[in-house]
Amino acid sequence: MRSLTLAAGALLLACLGGCGQFDPAALFQPNAVEQIRTRGELRVATLNLPTCYYLGAQGPEGLEYELARAYATSLGVKLNIYPLPNERALQSELAAGRADIAAASLTRTPEWSRVADAADSYTLIPQLVVYQRNGVKPRDTLQLESARVAVRAGSAQELILQRLKRTVAPSLQWVETAPSSADPVDDVDSGVAQYAITDDREFSFAHHLYPNVLVGFALPERRPVQWMVRRRAPGLLASVNRFFRDLAASGKLPQMVQESSGDTRRFQYEESREFQAHVAERLPRYRALFEEAAAQSGLDWRLLAAVGYQESKWDPKAASTDGAVGVMMLTADTAQAMGIKDRTDARQSISAGARYLAQVRAMIPERIAEPDRTWLTVAAYNVGFGHLEDARVIAQARGKNPDSWADVRDALPLLAQERWADNAKRGYARGWEPVQFVDRIQRHLTLLEWQPGEGVPSPPAGVAVAGTAPSPGADPPAAAPAAPARGATAN
Repeated sequence: MRSLTLAAGALLLACLGGCGQFDPAALFQPNAVEQIRTRGELRVATLNLPTCYYLGAQGPEGLEYELARAYATSLGVKLNIYPLPNERALQSELAAGRADIAAASLTRTPEWSRVADAADSYTLIPQLVVYQRNGVKPRDTLQLESARVAVRAGSAQELILQRLKRTVAPSLQWVETAPSSADPVDDVDSGVAQYAITDDREFSFAHHLYPNVLVGFALPERRPVQWMVRRRAPGLLASVNRFFRDLAASGKLPQMVQESSGDTRRFQYEESREFQAHVAERLPRYRALFEEAAAQSGLDWRLLAAVGYQESKWDPKAASTDGAVGVMMLTADTAQAMGIKDRTDARQSISAGARYLAQVRAMIPERIAEPDRTWLTVAAYNVGFGHLEDARVIAQARGKNPDSWADVRDALPLLAQERWADNAKRGYARGWEPVQFVDRIQRHLTLLEWQPGEGVPSPPAGVAVAGTAPSPGADPPAAAPAAPARGATAN
């Protein structure tokens, strides 16, 4: 009896330390963490958004995915993370007990409190007031009182405005953008609203889409971001809070938050002088490897070298924050699929990258003429074949040519807009990145072709050179395996 009393007391203290209010029924519920360990799987519901979860070229990405994967690893179980259409669907999933956690850059609201227990916030996001470039720049909260302000209905941003109205700006008014419609920033861009309230993190992605929308100032209140844990699971709630405390103490949490920003992933412009220095100092070490891989894959060695330079500046020891390594910056999964063991070995990396690029190229319809087929291939190499297909569908829906790189180039950034991403088969993508990637590959390729002693010789049969059609009789490489269309599992 004494041990039962102590256990109940410990459970009560854990709940009081992490829950908004104590639920006596929780004392008689099985330990949720042990249930997850017995099941061998952590179930996390999320949203298909750049700040949360999306399918990149080589698998799932997004801050909430990375955090959920780390938490699942700490429990010693696999992660089953899957996107749902909206917050209401997330709430229903938790209420029905189908998900253990909802992780989607969420903030506790009265609606969430009815179906879940909010974990401690793991970050605070500044709330920005944005305006149109040719409009009046807002500088303080009082200036919003006489303006037309757009905010998403029922959002955490609307709750912040409600508090500001009660405290410092009694005349403050705003226009509610329906949760299922365009982002409030779009209202500013189109002139429907003078100002909009948006997350700093969300705008770090959205500003690529709205170059005419600028930041005026940040509101005094920042938005807390939390995981929502299913009710009557105090042990799970305490475990989540402990996970975030340990991650913050290690210094890794703020690093992960910073690295997941839309600004930190932008490709950097290399100066021509730096490129020429690398051509002189580094390329001679690896040119034979690029030529060898080109002969094996049926691709122009200069195209492979251009991709390698953009990925790593021809550095075999290069590593990215998302785990890609080597000259061709291959992930562990891609390396395994290509059958190589050491990604830092230049020969293995270049060979695997070339074969992967050739597999992607084989998936591009053969009817597409060069150079469009090459640029579509390079874009798919960067963003993933499925996302490229979504962009081609969008191009066609807009009355454009889905086989033209110029038209698909215009459609790709639309994959980052909610109205298009919601109807795309593979959902959200950072569509501006493959456009930038192809632009840089084209520049590097041109500079390589201009090197003394180079030129654009006629390729042998079956070798694809940018701007040159491959031999009609060439055998295409085997098709690359299809990426998952929904959800993801990770160890």
